[in-house]
Amino acid sequence: MQNAKFGMRNNKPLYSKIIVIALLGVLSLFVSHAMAAEPLGKRIILDNGMVLLLSEKHEIPMVTINMALRAGSTSVPAGKPGLASITASLLTQGTTRRSANQIQQEIDFIGGSLSTGGGEDFASASLRVLKKDIRTGLDLLSDVLLNPVFDQKEIDRKVKETLAELRRQKEEPNIVAGQAFAKAVFGDHPYGRTNDDVASYLPKLTRQDIVDFYSARYTPENSIIAVVGDVSEKEIVALLNEYFKPWRRRGTPLPALAPPPEIEKTVVQKIDKDVAQANIDMGHVGISRENPDFYAVMVMNYILGGGGFSSRLMDNIRDNKGLAYDVHSGFAAQKEPGAFTVAIQTKNESANDVIAETLKEIRRIQEEPVTEKELADAKAYLSGSFPLRMDTSAKIAGMLTSIEIYHLGLDYPQKYLSMIKGITRDDVQRVAKKYLHPDKMVIVVVANQEKAKLKY
Repeated sequence: MQNAKFGMRNNKPLYSKIIVIALLGVLSLFVSHAMAAEPLGKRIILDNGMVLLLSEKHEIPMVTINMALRAGSTSVPAGKPGLASITASLLTQGTTRRSANQIQQEIDFIGGSLSTGGGEDFASASLRVLKKDIRTGLDLLSDVLLNPVFDQKEIDRKVKETLAELRRQKEEPNIVAGQAFAKAVFGDHPYGRTNDDVASYLPKLTRQDIVDFYSARYTPENSIIAVVGDVSEKEIVALLNEYFKPWRRRGTPLPALAPPPEIEKTVVQKIDKDVAQANIDMGHVGISRENPDFYAVMVMNYILGGGGFSSRLMDNIRDNKGLAYDVHSGFAAQKEPGAFTVAIQTKNESANDVIAETLKEIRRIQEEPVTEKELADAKAYLSGSFPLRMDTSAKIAGMLTSIEIYHLGLDYPQKYLSMIKGITRDDVQRVAKKYLHPDKMVIVVVANQEKAKLKY
């Protein structure tokens, strides 16, 4: 969204930018007024302890379900990276009642969709069906979550596919840079596990590893289910209690997480690769999504490098100096403090200048208050674009799970707009000083090092 908001500089007149921001502001006010009367949904605890978040939408006879399960890579035992992703991917590959083909045929027959996947903090499952097919959909969803068989042939196939993909990714400079950056920033913390770590473990993976992880983590008390669509509270509660009745609590505690290493000074990692352009990742540990300063950090980062062509990094490094093809910054919104990253693509010969200009812009936003116009533009975009995060049932379901994960409250849409509106220039400078560390950064440069001639 951010890079698509405005056209290339000099290719689109300034008034187009003003019009976009104005329209987003009007949309924000309209949606804020429409949302003010009621929360986004209702929170209900089911008989087995699973949290249900329900948003009734009766205009279209569809039901969308999004689940988040505390079974991501942060919950994997030490020394077994990749286990969470493999386990999640195998859920739809056969149960005690259905083969993988039968699962696919049944969901296709009713024109629905069913999927599962892994992530760092949570695994996920999603279902979308017509209202008339809700029982078939829930029968399939509950079957893959409660009754997977983890067939050895499917495990072997998935391991082979994953290893092949990991080998392919070693040829992608941006992925190589990102992997090295994550390891340098997070160390032994799960956020620092790399493709190489996964590739080392997968050949040793056993079916018992998967079964043990599944048994420990795939439990109702570790699960959030968001339902959006043409169902009433009474109806969906009864259906979920029926189909997930066999799912029992186990109460297995999460493993302790290793803290990220302390970065006492700037660390530079040079990776030599015969590429036409350098890929640079710069940054350090950021903040968690639950940090109260998250909203001020969003505004600050938009001005610094998250606002596409309206950001300082893009304006200075790409537009004014022509040093980079792409430059942007971001704070990862995660359960644990994620990374603050500036990602840059530039000519090998421009690497030194780009790094210097990036550090200069980081220090400038710490030392000088942002302008009133920069602040107004950032707030207008972040507020105005917010409704686009709720313009489909799938997005609403995803937001509901995030609300539960990060304890945001079901009145989050209203709170978000008021929080963004309340950010001041002093807030932006305060969080820039607190959460940006230009003298204690990890800098990873994947480049033709002979041409780059790094001074760092």
